[in-house]
Amino acid sequence: MGALPRAALALAALLGVSSAVLEVHVGTSSVFSVEGQQAVLPAWYTSRSQKKPYVTWLLDKEDADPFQILTYLDGVVKVEETELKPRVGFLYPVLTHNISLFINATRERDSGQYMCTVNVVDDATGTGKNVGIINLTVLVPPAAPACQLHGTPTVGANVTLSCASAKGKPPPAYRWQRTAPTLQVFFPPAQDPARGTLKLTNLSMEMSGLYVCVAENRAGSAECSVALEVHSTSTKAIIAGAVLGSLGALATIVFFACQVVGYRRKKRDGQEEVANEIKEDAVAPKTPSWARSPASDTISKTSTLSSIAREKPYGAKPPSDTASILTATGSYRGPPPRGGGRAPNLSPPAVNGAPRHRQDPVAPPGSLPPSSLARAGAVPVMVPAQSRAGSLV
Repeated sequence: MGALPRAALALAALLGVSSAVLEVHVGTSSVFSVEGQQAVLPAWYTSRSQKKPYVTWLLDKEDADPFQILTYLDGVVKVEETELKPRVGFLYPVLTHNISLFINATRERDSGQYMCTVNVVDDATGTGKNVGIINLTVLVPPAAPACQLHGTPTVGANVTLSCASAKGKPPPAYRWQRTAPTLQVFFPPAQDPARGTLKLTNLSMEMSGLYVCVAENRAGSAECSVALEVHSTSTKAIIAGAVLGSLGALATIVFFACQVVGYRRKKRDGQEEVANEIKEDAVAPKTPSWARSPASDTISKTSTLSSIAREKPYGAKPPSDTASILTATGSYRGPPPRGGGRAPNLSPPAVNGAPRHRQDPVAPPGSLPPSSLARAGAVPVMVPAQSRAGSLV
């Protein structure tokens, strides 16, 4: 079975018929590049023809259909309108049969499957022999990680140190170690390389120090650190106690101030109430019954007083040394002399040996008689006399 093809080829050579075979070769099926660096996709082709080839480079991504990025046709290189245009090209002249591709300043989104196709006019090829495929993976170094402390670092407590990088391809692995005051490394289960956590249990003062986390992948590494200081007591608890104590003292001061103000206010209100009660218990001066009588009774009472005054001799001593007499005309007759002296004889002089009766005083010109005053609504007023002790009677 194998002798027949070899015989056919020998016969074709004798007859002078060209039996050249076109084929594309690649240096590697996978290329890795670090973001920002140059990537080279090595490829070349073999052909016995001297004609110019037609070369095409395509990019096939998972989230898009294949599209051309670079072509060579009739001796002309054409870069297609893509995001790779200013950064892509042939590494060597195409006529040298080296059709390697370069990409400058690679980016993570440049990753994908690159396909190279070569066709020559007078050269035949087998199925799929004129296509070369290279997978490009752009690696991204870890971004600077963020280190955090979770928990309160007090003696006997448990804390967790975390480390996370926001960027990295492939995802970085994390490694914790203590650098000061002495070097110390950690292993699972205390350390989780995938999640970047380190659990420290039953803390002691000797566990204080500088803890460093290193995030690392094939593209590079980055690190961050946490200074762990273990305290014998919780600083937060002390601060909280001081704040609560201050608030309690302030509340006590305010309470006693309110009590003092309330006490003074109650005392002042009590004094005002006592003064009001005294004023309410005071007896108002009484008005004589004859002064409250209607105007019609005033005339009769005045006449009675006048008749009493006529019947009583002028020389008689009044019942009280403080008494005062209000005449019908409203004039005031003063009290009798003091010191035991005799009262002046106010009896009218005798005429022919017979005593003359006292006549009512005549109202001075311009004044009104008592009857007119009574009709006008006038009320007699008694003026209090002063005793020897100086008090009013």
